[in-house]
Amino acid sequence: MRVETITTERLYLRGFQKEDALFAIGIWNDPEMGEYLPDEAMVEIDEAYLKEIEELAEDEVCCYMIAEFKDTHERIGTCSFIPSEGGKIYDIAYCVHKNYWGNGYATEMAGGMVNYAKEHGACKVTVRVNKDNAASNAVVKKVGFKVIGEKYYKKRGTELEFTDYLYELNFRIDKPAN
Repeated sequence: MRVETITTERLYLRGFQKEDALFAIGIWNDPEMGEYLPDEAMVEIDEAYLKEIEELAEDEVCCYMIAEFKDTHERIGTCSFIPSEGGKIYDIAYCVHKNYWGNGYATEMAGGMVNYAKEHGACKVTVRVNKDNAASNAVVKKVGFKVIGEKYYKKRGTELEFTDYLYELNFRIDKPAN
């Protein structure tokens, strides 16, 4: 799924391209950066996996994006969203390269995706965040999300058990009945 580039104060969130695959793999398969992701980090990256990631640019359901600096176009992270219910709900995700942690980029990425969803008619945005990921929990709270539930799961390919908070941010304000 392709969308126009989302512009924030310091970043562009642009469509994923085949050439971004190794950058994304480097983040998602790093033990520290991928600690809270639902898939186990891969030890070896084979051609089939690389091709699968390269094809994310053409995904029909999920909009995969790369966050890059506006001035230099240096890539700093990945993000995505999946619209559902005719675009009324957007589920977002984001991951910042550890070299850029602590600079507000995750907040800026999440905020950019939230603004995009709102501008395109969404009624709400959801995001799942690992209960133990203090930094990411702080990000979504800063953007205005509220916890509405929890989900327990095993990290794919491991015996590790995790709990995610399900956060929601509603845009529609229902008028009280007369």
